[in-house]
Amino acid sequence: MSVTKAPRLAAPAAAGVYGDDEPLERQIAAQAPAPVTNGGLALKTQFEFPALGRGTSWDKFAVLVHAKAPADVPRAPLDLVTVLDISGSMKGEKLALLKQAMCFVIDQLGPADRLSVVTFSDNAGRLTRLALMTDAGKAAAKLAVASLVVQQGTNIREGLRVGAQVLGDRRHKNVVASMILLSDGKDTYVAPTTRPDGTKNYTNLVPPSFAHAGSRPAPIHTFGFGVTHDAAAMHAVAEATAGTFSFVENQAAIQDSFARCIGGLLSVAVQGARIAVTCLHRGVRVQEVKSGCYGNHVAADGRAASIDVGELYDDEERRFLVLVYVPRARATEEVTRLLKASCTYKDAATGIAAARAAADGGEHAGAARILDSRLKAVERSAPGAAGDPTCEALKKELRDLSARVGDRQEYQQTGRACLLAGMSSHAQQRASGADMQSTSKPTAYLTPKMVEISRETRKRGNTQQQPDGGTRTLKQIKEDLTENF
Repeated sequence: MSVTKAPRLAAPAAAGVYGDDEPLERQIAAQAPAPVTNGGLALKTQFEFPALGRGTSWDKFAVLVHAKAPADVPRAPLDLVTVLDISGSMKGEKLALLKQAMCFVIDQLGPADRLSVVTFSDNAGRLTRLALMTDAGKAAAKLAVASLVVQQGTNIREGLRVGAQVLGDRRHKNVVASMILLSDGKDTYVAPTTRPDGTKNYTNLVPPSFAHAGSRPAPIHTFGFGVTHDAAAMHAVAEATAGTFSFVENQAAIQDSFARCIGGLLSVAVQGARIAVTCLHRGVRVQEVKSGCYGNHVAADGRAASIDVGELYDDEERRFLVLVYVPRARATEEVTRLLKASCTYKDAATGIAAARAAADGGEHAGAARILDSRLKAVERSAPGAAGDPTCEALKKELRDLSARVGDRQEYQQTGRACLLAGMSSHAQQRASGADMQSTSKPTAYLTPKMVEISRETRKRGNTQQQPDGGTRTLKQIKEDLTENF
């Protein structure tokens, strides 16, 4: 039987321009809810200690800033570009699982949402234009996905370039936009550069239009498929574009991993969020802001700071650490307003970064000790001792990471990817795609509704039409998520 390559839309007359996106229908656009502004963002500030001695000053006093998006808001329509690896290593069950996951994604999109599929191997091409997911649009998208066949090499940069062009050349724009990148291998065309300190720099994979926070069209959420992908490259792309990196260790769980991501994208509650921090006491100064991959700025005089948060999902929470200088209280000052808080979450993120550096340097036992020390710090904290659900989830994550980094072979196969996924997006914020065992305790934000839908489709024996016209039932995906989110 002859194998035909997946059909791709020819580029418009002007080479490389994809300005043929399907117009947003008036009746659909009129029904689309207005985007939620950052006015719905709930902020809470907590402090390292409830009080300081009158004669005590404090350097780098920790203030934890919580930002929580409103819940149950009407969702905004989405423009989504999926950039999919169809290199030779994707043959067989991998490709079948990817097709199933993509059909699930298509089914979850509404008539106001638009989808474009881009594929890459040695080169890249657009499989479908950015089209509305009406019944006809979904049918066309599924037909295109069913026609996918594997080819040869892996050119991630070219895939991202085409995906970026699809978003950048839009004539019409939905309120929310995003790109998903999935790959199971390493780029065979673009080698990373080396920084002066000897570390690898993968920014040459990121399209120029995505490099600047103020002008990028969307975040790129990356998925490392299996144990042979380039976790460092996938993490770097996500970090540079304010996206998230997910490590899909269990290949059969790709649909659930996509479900987590899509569930979030379909529940974006706040966009362009920016937190402003102002010092109320005349002697207090902001010294530093720990905000991970989110940009921040501290005023020259230290009296104010800001954090560019970007998008938050429905009811999602982000946490940022602000370090300030606190002067001695004056004789006329009776009270300094402080609140008790635990900074373990951000401390643990720092520990993960240190553990990664140690493990990458071959110090696997030292990396495990770093994570174990972070675990003990969480256990000793008041919330940890009280069985706080967030702390319990964090402790579980730290135990798993410690086991993975302690052995060189395990670190090479899965540990590095798990560390990078944890640094990009802790399970307490947005799901990283790592396996989680069933528990009856509540967990943090994991876009539960979409995952539940994904699991239900699997339980019904979700079957997909194969390119040869036959059908097959895919193996049951292992139960890797908690039963009660």
